[in-house]
Amino acid sequence: MSSTTGSTGTAGSACPYCGWPDHAEPFQVVSRHGTAAGSTVWTRCGCGSLQVRVIDEGGVRIVSRSRPADVPCGSAGR
Repeated sequence: MSSTTGSTGTAGSACPYCGWPDHAEPFQVVSRHGTAAGSTVWTRCGCGSLQVRVIDEGGVRIVSRSRPADVPCGSAGR
Protein backbone atom coordinates (compact mmCIF):
# COMPACT_ATOMS: atom_id res chain seq x y z
CA MET A 1 0.00 0.00 0.00
CA SER A 2 1.35 3.35 -0.98
CA SER A 3 1.03 6.20 1.51
CA THR A 4 2.05 9.75 2.13
CA THR A 5 3.30 10.02 5.68
CA GLY A 6 3.70 13.07 7.81
CA SER A 7 0.55 14.76 6.51
CA THR A 8 -1.08 16.73 9.29
CA GLY A 9 -4.63 17.81 9.83
CA THR A 10 -3.73 21.49 10.06
CA ALA A 11 -6.00 24.17 8.63
CA GLY A 12 -5.84 24.37 4.88
CA SER A 13 -4.75 20.79 4.24
CA ALA A 14 -6.89 18.40 2.25
CA CYS A 15 -6.88 14.99 0.62
CA PRO A 16 -4.48 15.19 -2.35
CA TYR A 17 -6.79 12.93 -4.39
CA CYS A 18 -10.21 14.56 -4.00
CA GLY A 19 -9.75 17.78 -1.99
CA TRP A 20 -11.85 16.72 1.04
CA PRO A 21 -10.66 18.96 3.93
CA ASP A 22 -8.61 17.13 6.58
CA HIS A 23 -10.38 19.04 9.37
CA ALA A 24 -13.84 17.89 8.18
CA GLU A 25 -15.60 14.82 9.49
CA PRO A 26 -14.27 11.66 7.81
CA PHE A 27 -16.47 9.98 5.22
CA GLN A 28 -16.30 6.63 7.09
CA VAL A 29 -14.73 5.53 10.38
CA VAL A 30 -13.21 2.08 9.80
CA SER A 31 -11.89 1.46 13.33
CA ARG A 32 -11.05 3.30 16.53
CA HIS A 33 -8.37 2.27 19.05
CA GLY A 34 -7.56 3.77 22.44
CA THR A 35 -3.88 4.46 23.14
CA ALA A 36 -1.98 5.70 26.19
CA ALA A 37 -1.83 9.19 24.66
CA GLY A 38 -5.35 9.36 23.18
CA SER A 39 -6.64 7.34 20.24
CA THR A 40 -5.88 6.19 16.73
CA VAL A 41 -8.73 6.28 14.21
CA TRP A 42 -8.60 4.59 10.81
CA THR A 43 -10.90 6.42 8.37
CA ARG A 44 -11.77 6.25 4.71
CA CYS A 45 -12.10 9.41 2.64
CA GLY A 46 -14.95 9.78 0.14
CA CYS A 47 -12.51 8.96 -2.68
CA GLY A 48 -11.43 5.72 -1.01
CA SER A 49 -8.12 6.87 0.49
CA LEU A 50 -7.47 5.11 3.84
CA GLN A 51 -6.21 7.52 6.52
CA VAL A 52 -4.73 7.07 9.99
CA ARG A 53 -5.72 9.88 12.37
CA VAL A 54 -4.00 10.32 15.73
CA ILE A 55 -6.08 12.16 18.33
CA ASP A 56 -4.24 13.38 21.44
CA GLU A 57 -3.75 16.50 23.55
CA GLY A 58 -2.27 18.19 20.48
CA GLY A 59 -5.47 17.71 18.44
CA VAL A 60 -6.10 15.59 15.35
CA ARG A 61 -3.33 14.72 12.90
CA ILE A 62 -3.43 12.58 9.79
CA VAL A 63 -0.20 10.63 10.04
CA SER A 64 -0.60 8.32 7.03
CA ARG A 65 -2.77 8.26 3.93
CA SER A 66 -3.03 5.68 1.12
CA ARG A 67 -3.99 6.42 -2.43
CA PRO A 68 -7.42 5.25 -3.58
CA ALA A 69 -7.37 1.81 -5.22
CA ASP A 70 -8.23 3.23 -8.67
CA VAL A 71 -5.49 5.91 -8.68
CA PRO A 72 -2.15 4.87 -10.26
CA CYS A 73 1.05 5.37 -8.27
CA GLY A 74 2.43 8.91 -8.49
CA SER A 75 -0.88 10.58 -9.38
CA ALA A 76 -1.44 12.58 -6.17
CA GLY A 77 -2.43 16.15 -6.80
CA ARG A 78 -2.80 15.75 -10.58
